[in-house]
Amino acid sequence: MAFDAFALVLAMLALGYLLQRLRVLPADAAQVLNLVVLYVCLPAAVLRYAPRLELAPELLGIVAVPWLLLVATVLLVGTLTRWLGLRRDEHAVLLLTVALGNTSFLGYPLTRALIGEDALPYAVVYDQFGAFLIMSSFGLWVLARYSGDTAPGAREMLLRAARFPPLWALLIALTVMPAAPPSWIAGALQRLSDALLPLAMLTIGLSVKLALPRDELKPLAAGLLLKLAVMPALAWLLVPLLGLHGDMARTTVLEAAMPSMITAAALAIAHNLAPRLAAAMVGYGVLLSLLTLPLWARVAVG
Repeated sequence: MAFDAFALVLAMLALGYLLQRLRVLPADAAQVLNLVVLYVCLPAAVLRYAPRLELAPELLGIVAVPWLLLVATVLLVGTLTRWLGLRRDEHAVLLLTVALGNTSFLGYPLTRALIGEDALPYAVVYDQFGAFLIMSSFGLWVLARYSGDTAPGAREMLLRAARFPPLWALLIALTVMPAAPPSWIAGALQRLSDALLPLAMLTIGLSVKLALPRDELKPLAAGLLLKLAVMPALAWLLVPLLGLHGDMARTTVLEAAMPSMITAAALAIAHNLAPRLAAAMVGYGVLLSLLTLPLWARVAVG
């Protein structure tokens, strides 16, 4: 199953990049597909897997890991900024792209492929209570702090969270959605959630930029090392301390090893924060993660 998933990842990534280069699709095709994934496939995946969650104290350990890694990111990126003499905008991009991983678009289907379907609820917890909330709070603050915009207030952050469809799906899944819904609902959710991987990878292929920023090689190399190696290594050290074992531990480490979040890089580009570096963190991060993720899936055995 893992081999089939990675073959599909490579095929759809290559197809998307080819379509981008040939300019076959409209210029906004990636944005449209991104909305389909966000408003249809991701909520379907959450509704399919989250009802299987058994609320237990151990889940707090999963939630804690991305927030602890955020603290590590701020400290490490700050140290690298001083050591390498990075520009202010490069510092901001690394804060965003190291702290925030692609824990839903890639995280859900690759967790299913590399660990198993029973681990998907743990990926949902990590993504919704970790990456999403970090993007809605810390991410917005970084964008405002380093682009000169007005810093977002608590109301703006809450409104942003309220407009996020997978969050509403999570609330429904944890309250009224049965673990075994009627077959017609289960079948529809399965088909929609199964479309997540190919559509997400096609979207990434249509969006990714592989132009190497020669004057930004140092921050790029440092950022990729932090995102793909240091963060999952720290997660691997944290999970036993937080009482996580088995699939909980493996899923947490694998989610921490995901490459940079596309949305975080896109927002950095939109705010003119080191756009080539932001694009390269996503592009090269996705490609390198195809090598690193299977390794972390093997290492992270609780």
